[in-house]
Amino acid sequence: MTTDINSLAHAAACDDLALTLSESGTGRPVLVLHGGGGPATVAGIAAHLSRTAHTLAPVHPGWDGTPRPDWLTGVDDLALTYLHLLHDRGLRGALVIGSSLGGWIAAEMAVRDTAGVISGLVLIDAVGVRIPGEPITDFFGLDARGVAEHSWHDPDRYYVDPADIPADQRAIRQADMATMRVLAGEPYMHDAKLLRRLRRVDTPALLLWGESDRVVTPAYGAAYATAFGNGHFEVIPGAGHLPQIEQPEATLALIDAHAHRTAGSIAT
Repeated sequence: MTTDINSLAHAAACDDLALTLSESGTGRPVLVLHGGGGPATVAGIAAHLSRTAHTLAPVHPGWDGTPRPDWLTGVDDLALTYLHLLHDRGLRGALVIGSSLGGWIAAEMAVRDTAGVISGLVLIDAVGVRIPGEPITDFFGLDARGVAEHSWHDPDRYYVDPADIPADQRAIRQADMATMRVLAGEPYMHDAKLLRRLRRVDTPALLLWGESDRVVTPAYGAAYATAFGNGHFEVIPGAGHLPQIEQPEATLALIDAHAHRTAGSIAT
């Protein structure tokens, strides 16, 4: 079930939680989940896919000044919230795309998808599992320069001096990080049980990784992909933790191909 929606942003009720949600386009449902950097980091993906699909791009509660209810304290809560959103709207055959933290949410959705709502997954430089010998960088312990060095293939291009960020935007970023600490700070950026559970996920999963990612390395990504029952791994040259920003054409081409491959598994 899809409706003709033209870039409409609104609050979507999900149990007792009002989600801030942007929707656009018609066709196959595609859920696009942002990481710690906020919705702007996946806006290009959502805009691109809205040309051929019904895209839903929520703001995770607690990001961008949105409220987070007291009961929402983990990534599993977000995973169930978004599964319920798709299920309650009668959306089937969904492609779920997640960047970084959003990829972790997508993986947690997949292991809980007993109703077969999801027919394809794309995880982009995702966190969420523990890989021996490939620790996740302590993002909270980095200064702004360290964040740039770990996140970007070309850190000089993307580094922003915190002193140059307006005070209101700095406050929003600080609030975003505070929310991420609540949801993913302990244990740090992973679910100890998730890696083992992924072997039962047969949904076709594409894991995309920037070759220069130092937050979670390509070796981490390759092991993550192997854990899925039907996982495929691709490295994107000239990109770090956010290849959709540094190498959008290559990233979108791979997403488009996976969307095409998995469209045939949509239940009618």
